[in-house]
Amino acid sequence: MIGIYMTKLPFYEKVGYAMGDAAANLVWRGALAYLAVFYTDTFGLTAAAAAMLFLVVRLSDGVTDIIMGMIADRTNTKWGRFRPWILWSTPFLALFMILCFTTPELSYTGKLIYAYVTYIGLTIAYTLNNVPYSALMGVMTPSDTERTSLSGFRFAGAFAGGLLVMGFLPDLVAYFGNGNDAIGYKYTMYLFAAILIVLMVITFTSTKERISPEIDESVSLKSELTDLLKNLPFIILPLLSVTLFFYYRDIYSGIFFVIVMSAMWLLIKKLTKDPVDNMSGTQRDMVDLLTNKPWLILLGIGFLTMMFNGIKYGTIAYYFKYQVGDELIAGKYFIALLVVSILGALSTDYFSKRLGKRKLFIVSLILSGLLTVAFYWVPKGNLNAIFILGCSAEFFAAMMPTLFFTMLGDSADYSEWKNGRRATGLIYSAGTFVQKTGGGFAGALVLVVLAGYGYDGMDKSTIEASLPGMQLLMSWIPATFAFAGAVLMFFYPLTSKENQQIGDELIQRRAQLITA
Repeated sequence: MIGIYMTKLPFYEKVGYAMGDAAANLVWRGALAYLAVFYTDTFGLTAAAAAMLFLVVRLSDGVTDIIMGMIADRTNTKWGRFRPWILWSTPFLALFMILCFTTPELSYTGKLIYAYVTYIGLTIAYTLNNVPYSALMGVMTPSDTERTSLSGFRFAGAFAGGLLVMGFLPDLVAYFGNGNDAIGYKYTMYLFAAILIVLMVITFTSTKERISPEIDESVSLKSELTDLLKNLPFIILPLLSVTLFFYYRDIYSGIFFVIVMSAMWLLIKKLTKDPVDNMSGTQRDMVDLLTNKPWLILLGIGFLTMMFNGIKYGTIAYYFKYQVGDELIAGKYFIALLVVSILGALSTDYFSKRLGKRKLFIVSLILSGLLTVAFYWVPKGNLNAIFILGCSAEFFAAMMPTLFFTMLGDSADYSEWKNGRRATGLIYSAGTFVQKTGGGFAGALVLVVLAGYGYDGMDKSTIEASLPGMQLLMSWIPATFAFAGAVLMFFYPLTSKENQQIGDELIQRRAQLITA
């Protein structure tokens, strides 16, 4: 059944929804900014081993995100399709958040196994929570403009959560640890886990699902998951080829990458030409997505923007610890960035109404990229220049995830308008996946570059030689991904006028179903 629509969302519901991403970012921002330096400088992993860990975890995400999207789309409770998962997953998310930042008394091999188990556990728990949470935005309102406003609130909440974990984590670790970082990290995570639980409960109780599209009940979830398992090689092999090529960067991994991607292109081409009646439910979902040009472009954009932001955030802890010489200033820098980020996220609605989402995305990518490049020429220890450039770039960078997730809602509308089917959970699960993949590859790239310069967090004699790598990781390397994203966004096909027309037609269709 199609619910009764409310065009204008109440303020308290927008704030309540934002609390969910504030909670999620206690995990996400913490992992993005501090997990790499925790693994190398406290836990005791080598930079190369930590890089491979980050990459392998992305393989698990490729499966779990899609499965979660399918499950969420077919969940049917009195609380809705997506909200229950926010509540059910929260205890596991809090638990693995603590375990990830705990240093056990084990051998190096034992620690490595522990890191894999706990980090994969954290990403699975995050998937169970964040895929439904992201999809929830697509069913709270049918209004394109309200989704943009809601997305702004969401990322203001995200940056507020990031402000807490990134701004205060170094000081809290120092306070609780009293010189022992391993103990400091563990007890800091106890505190953040408690806050996370409270915020997630607020989101669950304050939000409401209003769009409930019909789900094809002729095909069971069990049969679709079985069908998905049969097609797992078509998901895992591309991810594996990218991962191996990214890590090894040699002729053999390059050949494997080309062979796999060529085979995938041929299979996709064949699949899209098959009659719809001959397809399974999973295959039809895949075809719907693969023929959704706005969604495909957004996936590329999502990956590139997360590479851009993730590389910078993953480098900051190293940069201030070794380039600036005071790791506690990193917390103040994060606070400055995230205050500006909140302003940028809340400004997105205003600027998108005047420029349009597509044009605003391009402008934000170019300006943030140029300001990031300028970091390359900042003199060592010039804090004024670091803070001014960083905050200026972050204002525009904060608009990127805000625009990305509201535009995913537009692509869900487009899919429903074009195909008569709306797989909101699946569409958003893919969006969440590329964000996590981008963040994971960004973290891995930081470690790969540092390893290339000989960095060893347990050997201080290697620091001086790795400083040029840190300078590149704060400037040219992330900016390259921003500029690539700006080029790709030129091919995004949906204008504000087209979004409005699609939205109006869908409202009419749903109204007809109600009266039928």
